[in-house]
Amino acid sequence: MPIPIHRPFARRRLLIALGAGTLVAPFGSLAQQQGKIWRVGFLVLRGRPVSLDTDFLGAFQRGMRELGYIEGKNLIIEWRFADGKAERLPSLAAELVRLKVDVIVSAGTAAISAAKNATTTIPIIMGNANDPVGSGFVRSLARPGGNITGLSNVTTDISPKHLEMLLTMLPRLSHVTVLVNPANPSHSAILTSTQAAAQKASIKILPIEARTPQEVETAFSTMIQNSTGAIMVIRDAVFNQQAHQIAELATRNRLPSVAATREYVESGGLMSYGQNIAEGFRNAATYVDKIFKGAKAGELPIEQPTKFHLAINRRTAKALGIAIPQELLLRADEVID
Repeated sequence: MPIPIHRPFARRRLLIALGAGTLVAPFGSLAQQQGKIWRVGFLVLRGRPVSLDTDFLGAFQRGMRELGYIEGKNLIIEWRFADGKAERLPSLAAELVRLKVDVIVSAGTAAISAAKNATTTIPIIMGNANDPVGSGFVRSLARPGGNITGLSNVTTDISPKHLEMLLTMLPRLSHVTVLVNPANPSHSAILTSTQAAAQKASIKILPIEARTPQEVETAFSTMIQNSTGAIMVIRDAVFNQQAHQIAELATRNRLPSVAATREYVESGGLMSYGQNIAEGFRNAATYVDKIFKGAKAGELPIEQPTKFHLAINRRTAKALGIAIPQELLLRADEVID
C-alpha cells in the first residue's frame, strides 16, 4: 500500500529545489564572468611603435594589468595602427566591429571619428581628445550620452601658454609658425585661440599645413622663406609620430620650438608643456574596467587633466645658441641635458 505524501512536506521540497536553482544561477554566471576573456579594440592613426614597453601607448597595457587584466589570460587587445594614413581608419574601425570587441579604445580626432562612425553600440573610450564636445563626439563633459567617454586634453586652452613660453625664451620674437594638420578638425579652434593671444602680444602667426612626413619637410622650407622666428607644434597623432623628424628639422634650421607632449622634447625638441599622454592612456584602462563591470559609457563623465608637465631640452637650447631664462628653468618639471 503506497505511503501517502504529506502536502506541506512536498511543498517544502519544491521550495528547497527552487531555492537551490536560484543559488546556482548567480554562482554560474559569476564563474562565467570570471572566466571571460575580454576583447579590446585599440585604434590609432599612428604607426606601430618599435616597443610598446617604452612607448606611451604601453601605459594602457600596464593600467589594465594593474586592474587584473592580463593579455593571454583574460584579455585580448586587438591593435590597429593606420600608419599615419587617415583613409585607412574607417576600414580598421569596421574590422574591430566585426570582431565584436567589448570596447574600443581610440585617440586623436580622426581615429575617434572613425570609431564613432563604425558603431553606436560598442563603448568607445577616448585615450585623449582635443575637443570632444566641439568635435561632436559627446553632448557634454559631465554627461557624454551615447557610447563615447574617456579623457580630454586641453590643447585649445594651453596654446596661448605655448606662445607665452616662446616669448619668455625669445623676448624679441615677432613671427611664429603654427604647424597644423588640416585633417584634424580640432586644429581650427586651437589656431583661433593662438591667433587671439598672438594679436594681444603683437605677434604675427603663420599657419602652415602638413599631413605627411613629406609635407612636414616642405613646411619647413616655407617657414624659412617666410623668416619665421619660432614654431608651435599642435598636438596631433601625425605630429606625435613625426616628433623626431620635426625636432631635427627645427634644430637644423635653428628654429626654437614648443609642443604639447614631453615626447617631443625627448626626441630633441626645445620645449613642451601639456598633460602626460602616458598617464592619460593608463587612466583609459580605468574606464574600460568600469565598462566591463557594467557601467554605461554615456553616463561616465569625461576626465580632464589637472597636472601639466613643462619639459626643456638644454642640449637643444645650446645647439640653437639660446640661453634658457632662469624663470623657465625654475618652473620646469624636467630638464634634459
